[in-house]
Amino acid sequence: VQLQASGGGLVQAGGSLRLSCVVSGTIFSTKTMGWYRQAPGKEREFVAQISNYGTSNYADSVQGRFTISRDNTKNTMYLQMDSLKPEDTAVYYCRMLTRYWGRGTQVTVSS
Repeated sequence: VQLQASGGGLVQAGGSLRLSCVVSGTIFSTKTMGWYRQAPGKEREFVAQISNYGTSNYADSVQGRFTISRDNTKNTMYLQMDSLKPEDTAVYYCRMLTRYWGRGTQVTVSS
């Protein structure tokens, strides 16, 4: 199983980014997927999760600003991030619960 995250970058506060996570080696449509992030000097934290049925939930810190989605025809999960804040700066990781992690993608939000 492989998870490949992409879409990170540098953006100004208030801007938007969309992260993607392409999954291979498994039946993607049956898996619950999630996004996590780790800021410098902090522990990795939960950002959002989407079940195989499409049910989603979010960390309080991103609720209303981030949207998680998936396209089972493309074996891909997305994270649309709007109204970005400097405190959203982190390495973002995709996860296939509970066992697999992708390499991170850096998101940097400047003030």
